[in-house]
Amino acid sequence: MSVKERKERERAGRERLIVATARELAEEQGWDAVTTRRLAERIEYSQPVLYSHFRGKREIIGAVALQGATEMAVAVRAATAAADGPRARVTALARGYLDFAERNPAVYDALFQLDGGLAYAQEDTPEPLKDAFAALMESLGEVAGDGVDQGLFTETFWASLHGLATLTRAGRLPPEDAEQRVELLVDRLAVL
Repeated sequence: MSVKERKERERAGRERLIVATARELAEEQGWDAVTTRRLAERIEYSQPVLYSHFRGKREIIGAVALQGATEMAVAVRAATAAADGPRARVTALARGYLDFAERNPAVYDALFQLDGGLAYAQEDTPEPLKDAFAALMESLGEVAGDGVDQGLFTETFWASLHGLATLTRAGRLPPEDAEQRVELLVDRLAVL
């Protein structure tokens, strides 16, 4: 292995450590607790080392969001893989999405609430974000209905899921009715 390859591998390792530590700190204490000073202390590197990888917290949030988008796509696909039929797939997708949001609140915030400097729904949208949307559309496209744009339907269904996730987490919706909300969403929006 060349010196250059070793340095690149070490750099990539430091970057992964920074992202993992930021994510851990955000999950424990919220994103307000994530500062370059605290990250530097936790990973035992100087702040200039952090700045050599990320220009600031915004870019770190973006890196966590990209990682989260990949994980969300995997979670949604895993949830729908064993489902038999369109209704079961859409129900599994909704549950998988809501479970992901509940289990990963800081990641979910990085993806959909905070400014990570990422372009959404544009030509230059990063591939992990596009793939996460594609994972939703794979199951939702088949239930959009005749003459309905699959992308627009997916956006609408996703917006509903996001609203349920956000309002439940904020304590605005009682969690014990979560399953009924999923059933209503599937029954009323999807053409089955």
